[in-house]
Amino acid sequence: MTAPAPDADGQSVRPPTAQHYTVAPLPAAPEGYVAPGMPGAPVTGYEPVAPTHRAAPRRRTAPAIALALLAALLGALAYGCAPLRAADSLGWLAIAQAGLIALPLGRLGGPSRLLPPLGALLAAAALLLGQLTQHLRQVRADGPGPDGLPHDALAGWRADLRPLDLAFYAIALIGGYLLTRRAATRT
Repeated sequence: MTAPAPDADGQSVRPPTAQHYTVAPLPAAPEGYVAPGMPGAPVTGYEPVAPTHRAAPRRRTAPAIALALLAALLGALAYGCAPLRAADSLGWLAIAQAGLIALPLGRLGGPSRLLPPLGALLAAAALLLGQLTQHLRQVRADGPGPDGLPHDALAGWRADLRPLDLAFYAIALIGGYLLTRRAATRT
C-alpha cells in the first residue's frame, strides 16, 4: 500500500484507507469447549454394545505341556509300531508327529515364547523314541545276536543312522517350532 501524498496544506487528497486484519479475531468460547468433530469432542447418541464374542482365552500352559508330552509318546508309539517293511519311508512321519505335538501346545498354551522351542524339542524327541522303538522291534524280529540286549540298541541305532535320518530330525525340529507358533496365532 502506498502512503497518502500530502497536499499543499499537508492533507492528503486520497480517501482514507480501510484497516486490514490478517488474522480474524477468535470468537469467545466457553472453557473446555471442543468443536464437534474434533478429537476429544463428546459423541452424542453413542451407547457401547456389549461384545458378542468371547473374551480372549486364558493361557493354560501346564495342561498344554502335559497334552503335548502325551502326544509325543503316542506319536513315538505309532512310529515304532509301524510295519517293519516300511522303515525306509517312516521318516516323513516326523511332520505328522510335529503337528500332533504342536496342536495342544499352540491351542492351549497360547502365544508364549517358551512353547515353540519346546514343541521343536518334543517333536525331535518323539522321532528319536520312535526310531529306537522301531530298531528294538527289528532286533527282536531278527533274533538274539550281538545286538540282542536292549541297552545295546542305542549303539546299534547309531550305527544304522543315515544322513537322511538327520534331515528328518531337522524337519521335526523346524516343523515342531513353526507349527506350534502357527497354532498359537490361530486361536
